[in-house]
Formats: sequence, C-alpha cells, structure tokens
Amino acid sequence: MTIFRILLLTGLLVCAIATACTKKPMQAVIIYMAYSVILSVVWILLASPDLAITEAAVGAGVTSILFFLTLRQLNLIDRDQKKKQEE
Repeated sequence: MTIFRILLLTGLLVCAIATACTKKPMQAVIIYMAYSVILSVVWILLASPDLAITEAAVGAGVTSILFFLTLRQLNLIDRDQKKKQEE
C-alpha cells in the first residue's frame, strides 16, 4: 500500500509540474483533469469520501468543462488543431 501512495504522490507532483510547463492550453487542461482524478483517489485513501466526491465533481468535472468552453471561446482549441494539420 505504501508503494501505491508514493506512486500517487509522484503522479500529483508530475501533473502539477507538467501543467505549469506545457505550452499548449488544451494539454494543460487535460493534465489538470488527471491531477484532479489522482487527488480524488488520495482523498479516498485519507478516508475523506466527501472531499473525494467534491474534488472529482468540481475539479475534474465542472472546472474542466469551464476551461474547455473558455478555450473554445478564445479559439485556442481550433488554433492547436490547425497547427497540427499544417505539420
């Protein structure tokens, strides 16, 4: 069980650094969603199911949807796809 906790904490650290260092907004949102899911599992292991449900619903769900809608409004999603097609 200790190895699993270390893997989760390492995953949190990697996701946090990757979210801050990535240059594409779409990738940053996807990595942020992974961070929220991992944090939900950590809350379950800490015997806080109410916080785990809240983190999963708000962190991975509502906030990510709002980020996606914001990127769509700013046309950043379409710009990333056009760059990929040009390459």
